[in-house]
Amino acid sequence: MALEAGTRPAKESGTYRIGGDLQVDRLGYGAMQITGPGIWGDPKDPAEAVRVLRRAYELGVTFIDTADSYGPFVSELLIREALHPYADDLLIATKAGLTRSGPGDWRPVGRPEYLRQQCELSLRHLGLESIGLYQLHRIDPAVPLADQLGELALLREEGKIRHIGLSEVTVDQIEAARRIVPIVSVQNLYNLANRDAEDVLDHCERHDLAFIPWFPIATGELARPGGPLDAVATEHHATPAQLALAWLLRRSPVMLPIPGTSSVAHLEENVAAAQVKLTDAEYEALSTATA
Repeated sequence: MALEAGTRPAKESGTYRIGGDLQVDRLGYGAMQITGPGIWGDPKDPAEAVRVLRRAYELGVTFIDTADSYGPFVSELLIREALHPYADDLLIATKAGLTRSGPGDWRPVGRPEYLRQQCELSLRHLGLESIGLYQLHRIDPAVPLADQLGELALLREEGKIRHIGLSEVTVDQIEAARRIVPIVSVQNLYNLANRDAEDVLDHCERHDLAFIPWFPIATGELARPGGPLDAVATEHHATPAQLALAWLLRRSPVMLPIPGTSSVAHLEENVAAAQVKLTDAEYEALSTATA
C-alpha cells in the first residue's frame, strides 16, 4: 500500500491518551535505528536521519520514542535538531536505566543518582523543560525497586517529568511499581510472531496503561510465499510488515506500535499501515497463524 501525496496516514491509526492527558496518534515512531551500527555513535547519513524525523511528523506521527542509551544521546540530539521547537501535539518519550560501554552492549543501572543525572542530560539534549513520558528502561536487580522509582517520583514532583513508564517487565513487576508511583505505560517485546507478553498486554488493557511494543515488525516465516500473510497482503496490496502493524493496531486500543527505520521510504511504508483495515476474518486468520 503506497501513500497519496499530502496525506497524514498516521491519523488513521486512532488516538490514545497516555496518562489520561497526553493524546497521541497510536502509530508512532521508534528512534533507535537513526544511530550508528550497534545503536552506537552517529549514523552514516545524519541528514537522512533528520529527514526521517521531520517526515514522520509530516505523516501524522505525534509520538516519538527514544532513549538516552541510543547512541548514547545521538538519537535525542538528532530529534532536537530535526523537530525543536516541538509542535504542541508532539510527544517525545525517552528512557533511562541502561548504560553502554560499546556497540551492542547494554547494562542495567538503576542507582537513583544515575537516573537523576540521565534525566537532566535528556532534558538538555532534547531541549525540554519537562519530559512527557519518562521510562525506566530496565529494572536494575541490584537496586531496590523503591529506590529506582522513588527517584523518578521525585523528578515528577519537581516537574522534570510528567508521567512514568516501564520497559520489559512482568505483571507482578508492574503491580509492584504501581504501589510505589503511578505508572502509565509499559514497553515490552511483542509482535505478531512473538506474543510472549500477551499477559502483560491484557493487564495493561484492563488497567488502561499504554502498551508500547518494541520490535513490532517480525514476520519471519509468516511472510514466506504461500504463507498466512500472503493472501491477506495480496488482498490489501500491502506488505507483510504493513499487515503486522495493522494487526497490532487492531489487537488492542491501548497498543502504540513504534516501528523504527533510518530510511524515509521505509518510514512511509510503515506509516501507510495505518490505512490497512483488516476484516474480522483476516484478523482472526493472522491471530491464529502463530497461536
